[in-house]
Amino acid sequence: MTPRLDAIGLVVSDMAASVAFYRRLGFPFPEGAEQQPHAEAVLPGGVRLLLDTEDTVRSFHPGWRAPTGSGRAALALLCSGPDEVDAVYEDLVNAGHHGELKPWDAFWGQRYAVVHDPDGNGVDLFAPLPAAE
Repeated sequence: MTPRLDAIGLVVSDMAASVAFYRRLGFPFPEGAEQQPHAEAVLPGGVRLLLDTEDTVRSFHPGWRAPTGSGRAALALLCSGPDEVDAVYEDLVNAGHHGELKPWDAFWGQRYAVVHDPDGNGVDLFAPLPAAE
């Protein structure tokens, strides 16, 4: 038996804000998910993104407390190209989300940027840079 990655779970403080944020990035949450204590979006390839409210987690794990501090989790999203990194970053920042790191051409060969979701989790946006000629 070999375990395989099936889902990534995030605990969220505001389900509606989190569903709206991830929908803006193309995650296919079903209609009405923003009013539920648990929501799932199936991603290409079958991996799921699971969102649970803090109250939901406490209901099955009564002693649980939300972690403090930043940098606890990050999602990395491959964009179709460097221009999409810039466009998605600008769209999210213009919608009021925190831009942690403006798009830049990283030395490892990617256009790279970081925004925060409503709970402060990092969402890395990246795309390979065209090869130098």
